[in-house]
Amino acid sequence: MAHVDYVLFEAALGYALFNVVHQADAVGAKLKEVQTAVNELPKFSKMVNLVNFTPFSGHVEALENVNLISEGIVSDQLKSVLELNLPQTSGKKSKITLGVAEKNLGSAIKTQFPGLSIETIETSVVVAELIRGIRLHAEKLLKGLQTGDLSKASLGLAHAYSRAKVKFNVTRNDNHIIQAIATVDFQDKGVNGFFMRLREWYGSHFPELQRFASDNYTYAQLVGVIGNKKTLTDEKLHDIAAILGEDGEKAQAIIDAAKVSMGYDLAGTDFEIIDQLSRLVLKQADNRRNTSTYLDEKLDQVAPNLKALLGSSVAARLISHAGSLTSLAKLPSSTLQILGAEKALFRALKTKGNTPKFGLLFHAGAIAKASKQNKGRMSRCVANKASMASRIDVFSAEPSTRFGDAFKQQVDERLEFYATGKRPTKNSDVIKSVMESLGDAGETFDEDMIDAPDAAASKKDKKDKKDKKKDKKDKKEKKEKKRKHEEDEDVPMTNAADGEKKKKKKKSKGSKDEWAQPEVGVEIMGKYGDGALACDKGDNKMSDEKLGKKKKLSAMLANERSTDLDQDSEEHSEPKPTKERSNEVQQKPVV
Repeated sequence: MAHVDYVLFEAALGYALFNVVHQADAVGAKLKEVQTAVNELPKFSKMVNLVNFTPFSGHVEALENVNLISEGIVSDQLKSVLELNLPQTSGKKSKITLGVAEKNLGSAIKTQFPGLSIETIETSVVVAELIRGIRLHAEKLLKGLQTGDLSKASLGLAHAYSRAKVKFNVTRNDNHIIQAIATVDFQDKGVNGFFMRLREWYGSHFPELQRFASDNYTYAQLVGVIGNKKTLTDEKLHDIAAILGEDGEKAQAIIDAAKVSMGYDLAGTDFEIIDQLSRLVLKQADNRRNTSTYLDEKLDQVAPNLKALLGSSVAARLISHAGSLTSLAKLPSSTLQILGAEKALFRALKTKGNTPKFGLLFHAGAIAKASKQNKGRMSRCVANKASMASRIDVFSAEPSTRFGDAFKQQVDERLEFYATGKRPTKNSDVIKSVMESLGDAGETFDEDMIDAPDAAASKKDKKDKKDKKKDKKDKKEKKEKKRKHEEDEDVPMTNAADGEKKKKKKKSKGSKDEWAQPEVGVEIMGKYGDGALACDKGDNKMSDEKLGKKKKLSAMLANERSTDLDQDSEEHSEPKPTKERSNEVQQKPVV
């Protein structure tokens, strides 16, 4: 392990740089004696010397430097401290090692000062022990500090740093949407359960009332007005009619049904409990309605385009399932499409079945309107538009529903296309029309697109480079084909007459009679006897006498080959010879 020369200590009051005088190795740093020496100030003060201490001007500057350190950025103040107090280094092989507590800060310092070698508390046990000792004895080692100054400054800086981290963001209220949709779901379950209990309880007393009030909220209101059916008279006609939307005939029918009702009677205490239950149910229903209204208002502020496309319920559930609007915007449309159907997806992958086509998007209006065979297509279309709408909501400065309304119209046109075949509007035309309708926002968007010509020029340059590469590749292929063609010319050719293989050989200027030299160790046998002609391996030069014999023998072989070919042709062309003719041929002497 490299020797640590300096240690940087980032205190709450400023930056301190220490020079390391004595240090233990990696194994010795874990010994009990070394750790005891670090805990004792007289011994530890002999191990390090303070080189420089640069305090912060105030708590504002301290908070800024702490934020930069947490993000792994070297501040100007820290850079000046290191430049003024560390020796100058040059070259890749550094001889100075700096110990740092933060890993990200060490990487940033290495980038700013390539000549330094960085060690952190995670990579070096020695650095960890040295920083532990400095933190323990900081108030004694740093000049001008009193007891308790460093701890108070650290506490105040920690509070300020934590407060900045959990600061409320007024522009992103997606957490309120997550809580609101969860509350709405919980209230729906509770209200529906109470409504069912009220219908069963009061239905035993006045069962005929359920025919006139199918809505739960209206039924609870009528229960509170009617009470005991025996005491129901025409005096309550206007109150009942007001609940039913000024429907006097239905109100009169309820009064008439109460007179001939088949339900059994209830005691006075029973009616008190039922009346309390009806008022409780109505209050919870009002609270649920208020929460739903609050959710719509929040969606108008945070995700107006997503709400315009999918509706309040589906948009809020998508945000809640993703965790935040930013997380939803980061998801691709393929993932957004099956969001909420994770169990079905993993089950399909496990059983190698068909994966789901939609999750929470199944409750969107466009998918509900689509036919069975087109639900998957509409799901992809809606997921694509929802992904675009969520990204626009995240990065837009001012909330607007223009894009959401345009995407909604595109989805409706796509639905009509699957039904009738009518072509939908192109996406580029829709975006262009929306930007034009935005007015000032559209002009700002166009001003930001100044770099478009440069992009086109870069595309042209890329195309030229690609064409040049293609030309080079074509030339290389032509050369390769030419080389292969030349090699093919040297391949042995087959003679159609005798089936023997001949090989083309380039003649050298120095060998005139090279064509007449037979291969080494080859015997030429024929029907002329057992005469053989061979050439020794080491004898490349032949005498004139031998060369003449070989020429004569070659000429005889050529004549014999031509004679045999003529006889073969005559046998195929002439009729079959008679017995006398065959005897004459047999008696013909051999030349």
